[in-house]
Amino acid sequence: MEVNVEMYSRESISHTYRLESTQRDPADSSESAWYCLQAKHKHEHIAAAHLRKLKGVSVFCPRLRFRRQTRTGVAWVTEALFPGYLFANFDLGRMQRVVSYAHGVRSIVSFANRYPTIDDVTVAQLSQHVGEREIKVIDYEPLRGDNVKVAEGAFAGLDAIVTQSLPARDRVRVLMEFLGRKIEAELERSAVLRNEARRENN
Repeated sequence: MEVNVEMYSRESISHTYRLESTQRDPADSSESAWYCLQAKHKHEHIAAAHLRKLKGVSVFCPRLRFRRQTRTGVAWVTEALFPGYLFANFDLGRMQRVVSYAHGVRSIVSFANRYPTIDDVTVAQLSQHVGEREIKVIDYEPLRGDNVKVAEGAFAGLDAIVTQSLPARDRVRVLMEFLGRKIEAELERSAVLRNEARRENN
């Protein structure tokens, strides 16, 4: 069985992985392999923590860390790279029930009682992408011409265009419309976020 998984990072870079997987019947399985697990809502990291306590189970739960605008300003958040899913390596015939009922796990992904496995190369590629801590940190670096949204300060909520990046001072110069006229302002780099809505419409 082949499954194409397209992964979008917050850097707007698309990564496509082909999961060339075999399907196993629990009764015929006697070797450890990587399986995809479905976690309960927002419980990927909780499921991973409990699975790591089980003898004979290895876990891979890749996550992204990035800045997001909240009601109180810009904050760093960490989310699962594949929302709702994680990976675990174990002997299906021996550990199926234990893994299925682990805290935070909803189920082992299956198709008509057949369980697709994921090859070691694919897991290694993903692991290399996110690093040893399984967290890929994405810190947006504004570039000239980027469409951004001001997230903090007096101009919070306004759309703007980056006219100059000032890395030595960790600031950017932006052009925006304010009170019916175009103005240019210098802001802290952390005060602007990539304008997701504008990018999706282009």
